[in-house]
Amino acid sequence: MKWQEANGKACEVAKTNEPDLQGWIEEGRRNAIDVAGMLGVPPEIYIHDPMSLIPALQEYVSRAPLDEFEQSDWVTLHSDLMSCVADYLVRKHGARWTVAEDPAAPRGYRFVIEAAGRDEQIRRMDPIDVVMKEFASLPIDITRMLATAELALQSTPSDGES
Repeated sequence: MKWQEANGKACEVAKTNEPDLQGWIEEGRRNAIDVAGMLGVPPEIYIHDPMSLIPALQEYVSRAPLDEFEQSDWVTLHSDLMSCVADYLVRKHGARWTVAEDPAAPRGYRFVIEAAGRDEQIRRMDPIDVVMKEFASLPIDITRMLATAELALQSTPSDGES
């Protein structure tokens, strides 16, 4: 927060470019749960097992008429996939969202996912980069996309699975 004088009084105002990490986290989590529900995966099942979304999400992207998409459709699909990739990493691997400075970004920062890899080193990745990489290798393969994200973090399951 910064201080600004208004009508002779000092008041606290939010910086316009200050990252709202908590809002970003909640919006992404809510979107992933909404996508699951839209695709017929009950939220309680998805929350317990994020892998339960994979078949429905694969069917959805396989049937999507990508050649008929308008810009808004592309934005929505990219956002939905990014939310699902990130939420999968959070739920399955104990990853977390954080803010990374990025002078090249319009706001000067990006929201990224970070997690300790198998070697205990903290790694960061931007889920949108994984989604964009997947679109370069059509058709979209949800399992490949999630594996790419896991590879970027060199993740291991956080719940003792192997």
